[in-house]
Amino acid sequence: MIDTVIVGAGPYGLSLAAHLRDRGLPFRIFGRLMDSWKSHMPKGMLLKSDGFASNIYDPTGEFTLKKFCAQNHIEYHDKNLPVALETFCAYGIAFQERMVPELEDQLVSRMELSHGGFVLQLDNGEVCAARNVILAVGITHFAYTPPVLAQLGSEFVSHSSAHHDLDAFRGLSVTVIGAGSSALDLAGLLHDAGADVRLVARQKALKFHTRGDSAPSLWERIRYPQSGLGPGLRSRFFANWPRSFHRLPEWYRIHAVRTHLGPSGGWFARDKVIGRVPLFLGYTPEQTQMDEGRVRLRLRAQDGGLREIVTDHVIAATGYRVDVDRLKFMDLAMRSKIRTAGNAPVLSSKFESTIPGLYFAGVAAANSFGPVARFAFGAKFTASCISEALTREFSRRRAFASVPNVATTVK
Repeated sequence: MIDTVIVGAGPYGLSLAAHLRDRGLPFRIFGRLMDSWKSHMPKGMLLKSDGFASNIYDPTGEFTLKKFCAQNHIEYHDKNLPVALETFCAYGIAFQERMVPELEDQLVSRMELSHGGFVLQLDNGEVCAARNVILAVGITHFAYTPPVLAQLGSEFVSHSSAHHDLDAFRGLSVTVIGAGSSALDLAGLLHDAGADVRLVARQKALKFHTRGDSAPSLWERIRYPQSGLGPGLRSRFFANWPRSFHRLPEWYRIHAVRTHLGPSGGWFARDKVIGRVPLFLGYTPEQTQMDEGRVRLRLRAQDGGLREIVTDHVIAATGYRVDVDRLKFMDLAMRSKIRTAGNAPVLSSKFESTIPGLYFAGVAAANSFGPVARFAFGAKFTASCISEALTREFSRRRAFASVPNVATTVK
């Protein structure tokens, strides 16, 4: 039985593995390297997070994105230059080669409880046992498509996470639903790829981050302090004190995660969308139906008015909703033992669920530790916290095993 298994090889899984490796704890890590980023985000995308907040974390902070860019002669700035998706993926690959050589390119196809731990089956047929499992599975399990859109097949309606290469949409009519960074990035990139694209959002106005070119005044630095989640006192609190956030009432935590940092695009997305992509703002999809091989989309305005669009394909850039029940590789009996709030797992102060030894990292931990868990910036605290807890457990078990059995040693 291995001590710990990490499931997932994105920024959280890699950060956790680097921390466990540094502490000398036995572990295995399974997953497709940077899969959410390499396969489920569109080529040409720019990260909304600033460069300084887009690291993968080793315990000493030795191998940062800034250092990687310097070594590879890639232009970089902590705040005023967006990070290209391709750069971040290359950084993740380099981090794994340097810090997590143990990564095994296998997926977990089934996991269930067993005496003293867990049994995992891999997609290559191997079965292994572990005392602890850390699920750092990222966002793709939780892609959300509104029911009004999901009723049509994937040939006509898909989620934004299904598209990495947009060249297939060249010359087609595409309608993007949403107002967040995924929607805005996709709309701009689809336009660049030669698609006839339009964007539909229930918001009456699109929001974009402000570029931080100028040096802020002393008052601005006090009123809007910088953080890994952007400027502002609330963002500073959520970014720097997730342990304190965990102590807040459950209802408030769920509300804060749902409402803080609502749909918005990076400052660089404005020029990609405004004036280039037709916008239908203040509209919500109400009905879809097929019309001679195309999608007829009926929209309802906030004032009750109706509008129809006929399009070849609809992309729902409608975000992600954590739901433990969507982790189908865990058997039903196991999922039913996990206490949830808002469909997300309820976690202890060390990220442990109500199943002893089962930990959640990344977006699944947001309702417990705050909005920071939705971003790569949260991987530092997560990896440090979980690795400390596992170190204490490992030390206690080793100390207990070293105590002689009095019944067998006393004659």
